[in-house]
Amino acid sequence: MPDIVIAFFALGLLAGVIKSDLKVPESIYETLSILLMLTLGLKGGMALHGQTASLQPLELITVIGLGFVIPLALFPILRHLVKLNASDSASIAAHYGSVSAGTFAVVMAMTEVAGWELRPETTLYLVLLELPAIVIMLWLHRKLSHGNSTQASGGNILHEAMTSRGVVLLLGGVLIGWLYGPAGLEPLAPMLLGGFKTLLALFLLEMGLVTAKVCIPLPLKQWRLLAFAAIAPFMLAWVGIGAGMAMELPAGTVLVLAGLTASASYIAAPAAIRAAIPDANIGLAMLASLGITFPVNVLIGLPLYKHWIEGLLF
Repeated sequence: MPDIVIAFFALGLLAGVIKSDLKVPESIYETLSILLMLTLGLKGGMALHGQTASLQPLELITVIGLGFVIPLALFPILRHLVKLNASDSASIAAHYGSVSAGTFAVVMAMTEVAGWELRPETTLYLVLLELPAIVIMLWLHRKLSHGNSTQASGGNILHEAMTSRGVVLLLGGVLIGWLYGPAGLEPLAPMLLGGFKTLLALFLLEMGLVTAKVCIPLPLKQWRLLAFAAIAPFMLAWVGIGAGMAMELPAGTVLVLAGLTASASYIAAPAAIRAAIPDANIGLAMLASLGITFPVNVLIGLPLYKHWIEGLLF
């Protein structure tokens, strides 16, 4: 059986497909997303508490490098095989080079259930992979646009990426968790840490409802993009698996890295792209990242990546 939190995503998806009146109030969803990202940061910071001497700079640099390499590799595929214009190609490449906090939360829960070892800095991967893809694709789009003055400056792009809600909560949570450690966070542990899977389950219920809205009716005229969104996760997962094995990371961290490289952003990237590439169709990016890739990863991909890693490392 898949992890119980996956059942909540399936429930939301089913409710959306049958046009149920089930909905999560926007204020509740906003609260859930804030608590979820903050909790992820706290858990990562607690793991780093007293362990910073063991951090491997080369490992972190490699992860950042993936954030640049993946979108640069995807751009020509989107441009020439999927046949999108330059703006939409840059937009979707940025989404796929960036990462999904929801997928990250699911794969972290999966490693805990499996009892697989995680390196202390694993939570940092989410932040390290989220920013480079957005920055490099906005730079590439600006370059292809011959430096059009209407485009956001590099400083504005970096500022928007670094001050986005997700990054602030994750980095802030990591810092607080690292400084205070398990003992200092004990008063918050019952609600935030003990209730992590409950938060995740409710978040995924809403994600299922949103996915149904994005995908129904399915725009078959975009069949090339739909095929890309369905196939890309399985190819990109091997980028994470290969990098993780090359760095001799423990199985849990390899699985998390695979899940992240296979995922696509639907929170940070849309906000940055909408501001910096106004002629990009954000609806196409959301269709691909949230409508197709997110459910493919959650329902099929992550269990399959886990099986692949078990065969390679055990």
